[in-house]
Amino acid sequence: MRGMNDIENPHTLSRRTTPTWEVELLISGIAVFAMLQLPGWLDDQFFALRPRFDGDWRTVLQLVYIYARSAALILALTFVLHLLLRARWIALVGMHSVYPDGIRWDKLRIGPIARAMEQAREIPFPDIIENADNRATILFAVGVTQAMFVVVISIAAISILGLSMIIAALSGGRLDPGSILVVLMGLWVVPSAAAAMIDHKYGSALAPNSRCYRLLQRMFGLYARLGFRRSNNPVMALLGSHSSDRKVLTATMLLMLLALGVTIFSGTMQRDPTLLGNYALFPAGPDVQAIDSAHYDDQRNPARDDAVPYVQSAIIKDDYAQLVVPFQPTRDTSAMQRRCPHAQTAQAGLECLSALHAIRLDGKPLPALRYEISSDPRTHRPALLAMIDVRTLADGRHELHVPRPPRSDSSAKDTSKDPGFDVIAFWR
Repeated sequence: MRGMNDIENPHTLSRRTTPTWEVELLISGIAVFAMLQLPGWLDDQFFALRPRFDGDWRTVLQLVYIYARSAALILALTFVLHLLLRARWIALVGMHSVYPDGIRWDKLRIGPIARAMEQAREIPFPDIIENADNRATILFAVGVTQAMFVVVISIAAISILGLSMIIAALSGGRLDPGSILVVLMGLWVVPSAAAAMIDHKYGSALAPNSRCYRLLQRMFGLYARLGFRRSNNPVMALLGSHSSDRKVLTATMLLMLLALGVTIFSGTMQRDPTLLGNYALFPAGPDVQAIDSAHYDDQRNPARDDAVPYVQSAIIKDDYAQLVVPFQPTRDTSAMQRRCPHAQTAQAGLECLSALHAIRLDGKPLPALRYEISSDPRTHRPALLAMIDVRTLADGRHELHVPRPPRSDSSAKDTSKDPGFDVIAFWR
């Protein structure tokens, strides 16, 4: 119960109002717009860099992207919800100033039984305002802390992945980086979890001079020096100590997994939008020839589409079809090493790449065709350029077949679905 000295002036803010509310509003108001744009910017950077990396380095890039985008999503959601909660708090403060006498139940058109129940459960309006203020502050603190937690986890995961790649390289290829990564993750997580469980269940029964006590003390000291201790996350420790620690930990893990899941799903959707929706009966598959907008410069999205060969348009009105074949490290590098291991000069490399991408027009080879060294003008990726004379072609539909080597990081299942060439249909 509030005493006489606790009665607040309805026309001023309560003395118990969170002192940081103005700074919270300022930060959320400024940062919400940047955070809402940051996921899209990260998408653009990831899809622009993705074709430049292959093998294990692409895995590193993907991890950086997933964790960075997850942190951005958490921050964006935090600032949006915080602004909504602060707006509700401001509305409550304003309405309390306008109507300081609170809810007048006798003026509401409800029956006596419902009125009695509502009045018995009524919360004083100043307490409602205080609760709304506290919820906004807690959400702000938890969201920012959670985003920082994701960043710390990402740094640790990328460091362990880098260490596994170094060990695999030192083994001369005898060890698989993925297997090493699983072992290192186990060595990092399992001892800590086991020590925490033993301490929680049996720590109070262990004598300070016992071997098990000293072992647990050394393990906790080691993890503390590495930065893994509860006091390094004071916001979550404070919240857990004032509520259920297990619930706080569960909510933290669920929020992080949700952000990671949304990031992975949205990235997959951007590469294949047909995954979501009722498209099951639409004819699609390797046995059906489809027109891909990525093969036409006036239709493709260089920030999202894969680095595939393209011509200037589906309808070519010019005398020449300008075929651009981007260099794909995941395909071309290993193929060049297998086919032309002794190619030391740039000209020899060009001849090797030209042989790998020998073009067929309407099923007929073009032996006189010459590739030029060029680049994709919109992504600045290195590419081959071929100028194909189409002046003598008949009106109607034509096809370019551009061979492509198999991916160096594909499984047998993926390779079986790869036809080994790109088909670019165009019309005269």
